[in-house]
Amino acid sequence: MEPFDKALGVHPFSMQLRLNRAEIIASNLANVDTPGFKARDVNYAEVMRDVASGISAGTKPRFDGVDAATQMMYRIPNQASADGNTVELNVEQANFAANSMDFQTSLTFLNMKINGLHKAIKGE
Repeated sequence: MEPFDKALGVHPFSMQLRLNRAEIIASNLANVDTPGFKARDVNYAEVMRDVASGISAGTKPRFDGVDAATQMMYRIPNQASADGNTVELNVEQANFAANSMDFQTSLTFLNMKINGLHKAIKGE
């Protein structure tokens, strides 16, 4: 594993996963009125646990974004609709907003890491 990758930790992976998750939720929102559409999501905590364990083991984790076959799952609706669509507008909007805030948090942590590396290189 590259020293630079180790210094940045999970933050680049977290940002990529948050970006992928935003696309998934946006797709759910775009299909809110599509009969039979099944809302999808990814278990962020599970994916990041795998990434973190790979980093702590000293290997670069294999992460190419969200793998639909293994990491995506269907969302179980609180109230099923008559047409079989499982997208709940208020739930998806709340998830999108929370994911956006988490993306900003990850970006802040990554910026702090990069600033720390910059200062270390400059000898400050």
